[in-house]
Amino acid sequence: MVRTEITLFLKNVPGELGKLTSLISKNNINIDAITIQDATSYVEELFKARGTTLKRHATAASYSMIQEDSKQFALVRLLTGNTDKTIDLLTKNEYVYDITPVMAIELDNKPGTLAETAQKIGEADININYVYGSVSPSDGKTLFIFCPEDIDLAVQTFQK
Repeated sequence: MVRTEITLFLKNVPGELGKLTSLISKNNINIDAITIQDATSYVEELFKARGTTLKRHATAASYSMIQEDSKQFALVRLLTGNTDKTIDLLTKNEYVYDITPVMAIELDNKPGTLAETAQKIGEADININYVYGSVSPSDGKTLFIFCPEDIDLAVQTFQK
């Protein structure tokens, strides 16, 4: 259930996703889940967090430049079949990445299963930072990735 998600910034230009996924596949590593978004919203969330702590680490002009620069990158979150090997590849190829513990939950692909799972986390008073999932045939399973604020408590919730 607990997996290690790799988060990295990728240049927002043609061919970069192909380069990354080819690197992973050529090393016989399967991508179990992936989501990609432009980095602007990620940077905006960082600014909101900074605003709540009222800690400024740079001038307002610097933050504006950071927001502008963030449009040039995509934020990629992925789970692979071999996290350690993937991290080694990313390091050798000079990708900037971070790792985060997440919950990977296999659900039946039918109406209501995602709602039940999200409600269970909410009823335990745990906020979900983000979630993404896969699509499969309606009679199959789907894989949803949850990033709860308190992963230990969320895992305990599902072990009960």
